[in-house]
Amino acid sequence: MKGAHHALCGAAAWVAVASTAPYTLGWYPVSPLGVVTGALVCAGAALAPDADHHDATIAHSLPPVSEWVCDAVGRLAGGHRNGTHSVLGVAVLTGIAWAAGQVTVATGALGDLALGAGALSLLLVAFAARALRLARRRLDAWALALALAGFITVAAPTEWDWLPVAVGLGAAVHVAGDMLTGGGVPLLWPWEPRPPRWWRATPLLNDLWSRGGNFAVPLLGTTGSRREQLLVTPLTAYAAYGVVAAVVVGSLTALGYDADRVMERVWDAAGALVGTATVVGTVALVAPLPG
Repeated sequence: MKGAHHALCGAAAWVAVASTAPYTLGWYPVSPLGVVTGALVCAGAALAPDADHHDATIAHSLPPVSEWVCDAVGRLAGGHRNGTHSVLGVAVLTGIAWAAGQVTVATGALGDLALGAGALSLLLVAFAARALRLARRRLDAWALALALAGFITVAAPTEWDWLPVAVGLGAAVHVAGDMLTGGGVPLLWPWEPRPPRWWRATPLLNDLWSRGGNFAVPLLGTTGSRREQLLVTPLTAYAAYGVVAAVVVGSLTALGYDADRVMERVWDAAGALVGTATVVGTVALVAPLPG
C-alpha cells in the first residue's frame, strides 16, 4: 500500500473503534477531542512500520529527523518488510507508546504533564499531516503537530491514555494493508517458516504463503493498484465523517447543549428524509408514464 493510503486506513480504523457516532463500532470510546486527535495519531502510526525503508513516505515527511529514524529502524528490523511488518513489530510499537505514556513531569502550576506521550504524538501527527497533505510545508506540519500535542499535554493530559491503543491499531492496520498486496508480510518474524514443496507447487496456495515465508491475502494486487484506490476512497469519506461528527459533538457540548440529544434528532431527521426520498423515487420509477 502507498503511504498516504496507509494513513487514511489508520484514521478510518480509529474512527470505527473510538467514535460513538452512528455507523461506528465504539469498542474503545473516547472523547470528541480524542477522536479527532487519535485519528491523526493513528494515521501517523499507520505509517510507522514503513520506517524500515529509506525511501518510504515517512522517510521524506520531515527530514532530516524522519531520515535518521528510518535509517536506524531499517538496520534494527533487518530491512524493508521484515521486523516492523510482523506481530512482534506491532507489539514493540505498542510497547513504545505505552512506555512514552509513563514519562511525566510534575509541575506546580500545571500538575502532571505527559511529556513522553506528547513528544511521541508530536512526531506521529506531523508524519500524518505531511502524508495526508494537511500541511504543504514541513514547518506547517511541525506547527500543527506542536499546537495539538502541546494543547492536550497541558490542558487535558489524561487524553493520552488511549495512545498505546491508537499506535497499536495504526501499526496493525498497516500490516493488514500490506498483507492485502502481492508481496505479503513476514507475520511471524524473526521466525520465517517456509512452506512445504507441495504448497509451493500449488498456484493459489503459493500466493497465501510464499517461498520466502511471507503471508498474504492478495486481494488488492500490486501496491497502488486500482483496487487499492477503490478501497481507500470510501474509507477516506468514513474517516472524514467520524472527525466531523466528533467536532460537531465537541462544539455542541462546549456551548452547553445536550450533544447526544441534538445528534439523535439530526439522525432521525436524516433517516426520515432518506426514507421519504426512497419512497418518492420508487413511486416515480414504477408509475406509468403519461400518454
